[in-house]
Amino acid sequence: MTVFTIGYEGLDIDAFMSLLAEHGIETVVDIRELPLSRKPGFSKKALAGVLNLSGYEYVHMVELGCPKPVRDRYREDGNWKRYTDGFLKYLRTQEMAIAELSELASSSSCALLCYEADFNCCHRSMVANAVRDHCGANVEHIKAADARTTSPASLRLAFA
Repeated sequence: MTVFTIGYEGLDIDAFMSLLAEHGIETVVDIRELPLSRKPGFSKKALAGVLNLSGYEYVHMVELGCPKPVRDRYREDGNWKRYTDGFLKYLRTQEMAIAELSELASSSSCALLCYEADFNCCHRSMVANAVRDHCGANVEHIKAADARTTSPASLRLAFA
């Protein structure tokens, strides 16, 4: 059993969907506390719609999002260690959500979704590690650089 993580920073919805298909993902688990985005297609309603139309499940687990006070503090001071400590302290109070996610991951190929491209700078890696510790799942991080879609601009350049 593997739990995947993916950040949509730097991706458009087509490249994102391509990565899901390439990795055999069945369920996208949105672990943003507030699933809103300025990027077209990545707010909760739009994302759930496109995923469902494409045969994917969409699950929002608000309990696994980073709490606003921890996010706000990080915006103020940029202290990653303090952010990590604050989120891990919060995550330890979410045993039921981790158990629920672990059960979901045992029956479906899941990708934990958040924004940041670099999983090392995102709470999704901590959530994935908590699932690993709970049920022994492997963790694999899908990287935006792995996207294999071709943008219209690069097609124009190729044929110029």
